Amino acid sequence: MNSKKEIGVIGGSGVYKIEGIEIVKEHEISTPFGRPSSAVIEAKIKDVTFFFIPRHGKLHTYLPSEVNYQANIFALKTLGVKYIISASAVGSLKEELPPTTFVLPDQFIDWTKGLRKRSFFGSGMVGHVSTALPVNGTLQEMIAKICKEVGVKYSKGGSYICIEGPQFSSKAESAIYRGFGASVIGMTNVPEAYLAKEAGIAYATIAMVTDYDCWKEHHCSVEEVMHTMKTNNEFVKKVLLKLIPHLSNEKFDFNPENQNAVMTDPKMLNSEHKKILEILLS
Repeated sequence: MNSKKEIGVIGGSGVYKIEGIEIVKEHEISTPFGRPSSAVIEAKIKDVTFFFIPRHGKLHTYLPSEVNYQANIFALKTLGVKYIISASAVGSLKEELPPTTFVLPDQFIDWTKGLRKRSFFGSGMVGHVSTALPVNGTLQEMIAKICKEVGVKYSKGGSYICIEGPQFSSKAESAIYRGFGASVIGMTNVPEAYLAKEAGIAYATIAMVTDYDCWKEHHCSVEEVMHTMKTNNEFVKKVLLKLIPHLSNEKFDFNPENQNAVMTDPKMLNSEHKKILEILLS
């Protein structure tokens, strides 16, 4: 078994309360972009160690727009993470994707409003990374395989549209998003997925459907959504308990697309830029 600590999970605060997961320690990490949502939790399933960040903080105190996505991704990269499994609640924009379905999207649509820092580049350092394929196909396929093995209903492929929030959509907005052909709607995976790409990390999402947004005639209450979220959390625990050891045994190589990203003349980069690139390009 590959003993390197290269697996990261970003998700809800309930992940580290899963029976069968041992908390090893917590890492307080400061990054050039500020502090992550919480201390990075080092945990273990059997003999497999992984790192976990509760996206909204341990007590769910950060709105989607308040999450420090840069710090979360940079902290995981600092610890040597090579693969990130993201888990998040979403609304369904398609009839065939009912609540409790796990959607494994391969595309994202950014419909946020510019409140979020979405790149590690800037402040005198220019870089461009392709997000044509924001999800790592091998990791996505591995998640699909485990979903099937544990009996979770899943759908592979499709687009995740990310809105600013924290409010849910109006019916008019939901109709527009359906017109885009998007499969699910959420508030957190952008810029998270794009930053992972800039950091050279393989990233894939488990988008857990809680409701049909608001486009269907039945208007789902917050209470109903919370009930479905509890069911989804039980399902995702089963997936992670099997997925993390499987990924540890089946680690794969991939081509990080950030290696030729920097456009600025190296002579123009200051010491802070170089420290950032040392981590991102490692």
